[in-house]
Amino acid sequence: MTPVISVVPQAVSSSPTVAPERSRQVTRKPYPNYKIIVLNDDFNTFQHVAECLMKYVPGMSSARAWELTYQIHNDGQAIVWVGPMEQAELYHSQLSRAGLTMAPLEQA
Repeated sequence: MTPVISVVPQAVSSSPTVAPERSRQVTRKPYPNYKIIVLNDDFNTFQHVAECLMKYVPGMSSARAWELTYQIHNDGQAIVWVGPMEQAELYHSQLSRAGLTMAPLEQA
């Protein structure tokens, strides 16, 4: 006996396929900021810390540098700058190369 194979054509829709409408609402999420934290140590002088802050942190005034230097000494650390990652990496590495004791960068 020979098997019978039947082929049934698939129905083709004559109406076009409609893609779902895309949402026009755009959600903007800001890039995270990062904190630069200087830690207290037993070998950097107050003068050196304040000078490094003024030299490497943009817009750092003498008064603010000294305020942060005392905070580092008294509290063991201070957040000296907060901003975008790329700039934070640069300032962090500059302060570190200048001999300051730095905490790892962390998101603000």
